[in-house]
Amino acid sequence: MKLPRRHFLHLAAGAAALPAVSRFAWAQTYPTRPVRLIVGFPPGGAADINARLMGQWLSERLGQPFIIENRPGAGSNIGTEAVARAPPDGYTFLIVTSTNAINATLYDNLNFNFIRDIVPIASIYRAALVMEVNPSVPAKTLPEFIAYAKANPGKINMASTGIGTPQHVSGELFKLMARIDMVHVPYRGSAPALTDLLGGQMQVMFDTLATSIEHIRAGNLRALAVTAATRLEVLPEIPTIAETVPGYEAIQWQGMGAPKGTPAEIVEKLNKEINAGLADPKIKARFADLGGTVIAGSPADFGKFIADETEKWAKVVKFAGIKPQ
Repeated sequence: MKLPRRHFLHLAAGAAALPAVSRFAWAQTYPTRPVRLIVGFPPGGAADINARLMGQWLSERLGQPFIIENRPGAGSNIGTEAVARAPPDGYTFLIVTSTNAINATLYDNLNFNFIRDIVPIASIYRAALVMEVNPSVPAKTLPEFIAYAKANPGKINMASTGIGTPQHVSGELFKLMARIDMVHVPYRGSAPALTDLLGGQMQVMFDTLATSIEHIRAGNLRALAVTAATRLEVLPEIPTIAETVPGYEAIQWQGMGAPKGTPAEIVEKLNKEINAGLADPKIKARFADLGGTVIAGSPADFGKFIADETEKWAKVVKFAGIKPQ
């Protein structure tokens, strides 16, 4: 039977639309089973705490458990590779952090390409670090510290939570921009580094506010500056590094990513739900308590931010000659 041309075109258009309609219907019912959120760090750290906060929100909104799965090791590369190799079916995601942007150029032989293999879903929060010194350091302000460091090149020990961590590269960026020489001493985590900073074996450290603020308030450490572009509400009297070293900014950040090939409808749905969580007053207050500021936006916004951060830290890694252990 010969179909009229108009009727044939109508049927053809309907057939072409079927996959899109099917995908839309699938996205409407998604998820239908538990979802994994991979965190490339051990339980109890900032990335893990924040992931659990957002995972609980998504579980409540979408009706399925968002299960946190910790995959620590190799500076978060083990967890990242697990997600890069996971089926792009919307049931495995990565808690993306600033460490991923640093690792993209720090490691030469990764089995994945972070920019290519992980699709950005949404930014979640950003947090400044605090530059702090042992009270024995004879500098009450950042300009005094820079003058002291220039008068004592190579004699100031700078603790960090490990090679290539945000705490480390933030210090290296400061050394580069302030034109000073400090000795980097890496530790396996914040706790042992802080112990030696408090004990006077180390003189300076760039650390998260969440782990240091009580020591600062007790007078056991002296905060000289924060690494954000603007002063923090929680420490309004502490200046930014940029007030002394123009252009300096270094922040920790976190978001969510998916394996390449994850359906766009799923990415958009999760982006919408995450942004709704970031607008919730209780969620915002909780992140503020942890020293962070929520940052909502589109997947494209987050992708551009990741690209900019990767380029920025690549320059620092190259300049400082940082090599992974």
